[in-house]
Amino acid sequence: MYAAVDVYYLPSGGARAALVLASDAAFATIAAEKTVLVGHVAPYQPGEFYRRELPPMRAVLAGVDGLGLLIIDGYVTLDPDGRPGLGAYARAEFGVPVIGVAKTRFAPAVHAIPVVRGNATRPLYVTAAGIEPAAAAGLIRAMAGDFRLPDALRRVDSLARADQ
Repeated sequence: MYAAVDVYYLPSGGARAALVLASDAAFATIAAEKTVLVGHVAPYQPGEFYRRELPPMRAVLAGVDGLGLLIIDGYVTLDPDGRPGLGAYARAEFGVPVIGVAKTRFAPAVHAIPVVRGNATRPLYVTAAGIEPAAAAGLIRAMAGDFRLPDALRRVDSLARADQ
């Protein structure tokens, strides 16, 4: 099973975590969707974003069996030396390969692989743990959808932001 997750922080407090599942890495067909509201999240602390993001991710992934790959919005590692980002903590937490897909460039992450999809001119930035980075970039490049952001990632973002 392949999963993509995203977390949206509600203006009123708390967060909504969203999940889409597919049985193929291209996410050609979404097998299931899930959202979970988390009433309290830790305040943002520079350098410790994972402390805020992991509890909602944990909540939305609860009960998901047979997970073989997790795709997150963000970076797995923050620099070529392997400074851990959200994805590294997710890899340790969930014990599965993690691919990070970031929409914006993070200057120290010069190791991130730029992936241009569709007719986009701006790349996505791909990092990974538990899977070779080039293979991770290839998976993101091959995901279903004609736009810069693969359909599954657009859908999980939309679910997380629903009823803002």
